[in-house]
Amino acid sequence: MQFKHPEVLYFLFLLVIPILVHLFQLRRFKKEYFTNVQFLKELSIQTRKSSTIKKWLLLLTRLLLLTFLIFAFAQPFFAAKDSTKNTNEMYIILDNSYSMQAKGKKGELLKRAIQDLLEHSPETQSFSLITNSDNYWNTDIKSIQKELQNLKYSASPFRLENLIAKVNARKSAFNKDIIVITDAIGLEENQAKSFKKEDNVYFFIPEAEQKNNIAIDSVFVQQTLDNFYELGIKLSANGDDSKDVSIALYNNNKLSAKTVINFETKEKTINFTIPKEDFHGYVSIADKGLAYDNTYYFSISKPSKTNVISIGDNDKSNFLGRIYTNDEFNYTNFPIASLDYNLLEKQDAIVLNELTDIPQALQTTLKSFVNKGGNLVVIPAQESNASTLNSFLSNFGALQFKTITSSEKKVTKINFNHPLFSAVFEKKIDNFQYPSTKTSFELSTTTPAVLTYEDQSAFLTSLPNDLSAIYVFAAPINKQNSNFQNSPLIVPTFFNMAQNIQKTGVSAIVIGENQPFVVDALVTKDEILSVKNATESFIPVQQLLNTKVKMTFGDNPIEAGNFGVVNGEKLVQNISFNYNRTESNLALANPDIANEFKEVEDIESIFNTIQIDRTDTQIWKWFVILALLFLALELLIQKFVK
Repeated sequence: MQFKHPEVLYFLFLLVIPILVHLFQLRRFKKEYFTNVQFLKELSIQTRKSSTIKKWLLLLTRLLLLTFLIFAFAQPFFAAKDSTKNTNEMYIILDNSYSMQAKGKKGELLKRAIQDLLEHSPETQSFSLITNSDNYWNTDIKSIQKELQNLKYSASPFRLENLIAKVNARKSAFNKDIIVITDAIGLEENQAKSFKKEDNVYFFIPEAEQKNNIAIDSVFVQQTLDNFYELGIKLSANGDDSKDVSIALYNNNKLSAKTVINFETKEKTINFTIPKEDFHGYVSIADKGLAYDNTYYFSISKPSKTNVISIGDNDKSNFLGRIYTNDEFNYTNFPIASLDYNLLEKQDAIVLNELTDIPQALQTTLKSFVNKGGNLVVIPAQESNASTLNSFLSNFGALQFKTITSSEKKVTKINFNHPLFSAVFEKKIDNFQYPSTKTSFELSTTTPAVLTYEDQSAFLTSLPNDLSAIYVFAAPINKQNSNFQNSPLIVPTFFNMAQNIQKTGVSAIVIGENQPFVVDALVTKDEILSVKNATESFIPVQQLLNTKVKMTFGDNPIEAGNFGVVNGEKLVQNISFNYNRTESNLALANPDIANEFKEVEDIESIFNTIQIDRTDTQIWKWFVILALLFLALELLIQKFVK
């Protein structure tokens, strides 16, 4: 037991006063007996004994009354179990990712959590609230009531380590109480290692009752026909009971096609055929699970001719003219001596066909060309210098030419999963007419090969790039060194290497991944491109690249949908945005992450636990009650004891 005002206990010395008074009243007197009162002697002795007992009882009650009264004014208490944490600062980490859209016992998990915070947070409690999308520092529940009620789901997945970093960045002399409210979808144990040892961490993990969910994962052009695109729409079914769902395709908000999907497996791809022209719409399903992944927005631009230049001897480049035909390509070959550098920036793809040397000016131009979204194909010459090639390719990634060998090797393996061949083959094939080379370089690279020799070395490989693609052959493919020109593989390989996915593929950007996007637009320095639709508008980060503009979008837009890139009021290009699908599988919840911390069943119990553990047990009221009881006892003794 401790005292809030221990100095009051000095008044206990006042207890000596009633003791002295009592002793004074009990002093002995000399007895004188008179003959006429002798008969009262026996009665007097009995009365004196009764009076002595009464005085002792009164002394005891008065001492106890005064003692309890002094103790009450000293305000005794029992110290709280966590009294040292009374100065802790409170931080609430609230997951508002789209997985919190799932329904629990009392409705959507996020809306229920917000309602519990509004109902059970103490009005005087100061805290900071951190969500996936917003931060509210040093506030209270009344100040952010409207913000909480209007809080929207965030396109950014829940990254606990990032939010903890924000909390740790707040420098303070006090320790922290951290309340984490999340469904724990996709959480890993190493993400919780960012908590400091001195932090007092509480986890509230609401659980979804319905974990079955069907999501549209992606849309892609599976096959390009003469007048049509065959779209592939990939869906995934999460959970144990996936029922048939309807799926509909819309172009400019008009229904184009509709069908029903039956899920025999967890993943399924369904095909739609659309005209080979501009498409700006979405595909949607009717599912009782999460709503955010039921719609996938995408845009396809009407195909235009692809501009391709090859640089090399005319005789060695004749085969390219038979692939890049006039109906789909604007193709020209230039010997290095007559190359017009001004034309390079206007191309979609450039083929370096067996150049023995790459001039420095050309290297600089090609680096700029790739950075602006152009595809580059490098075919080495037998006389090429490996160090020169390595110096040039170091501008694009980790790939090196090693020694050249003069032994015949066959190309025996195709990487069917590579984007170059994703829509070429209907099924995987093992037996085909193996092309071969007589002389080849050894390539050192960490990226998967597109075509592989029989000794597992790379014949054709690629270097990753956000905007473009760089393809590198390990050997010359002229007819004297290789029969690759006679192989059926050569047409789809070179045809697809020249294609720019933003011109011939599906435009569907994932919000938050900051994926760069290039549009063809002649923009002056005073003009700014913006992205907008009927409900939202924003200005992306943009960089002028001569006749193109490179844009990055950060965490914009707030909501997925079909948008247009505009210059003033003029439409430049259609573009679409979608939410990240990482939150779609509700079975990925990891509640075990809270095992090392305090896990609670509801938000109310968090605040109750903190208040109980850190509130001293005040007992002065009991001493006041005891003092009043002894006061009443004294009055009763005075009245009834003779």
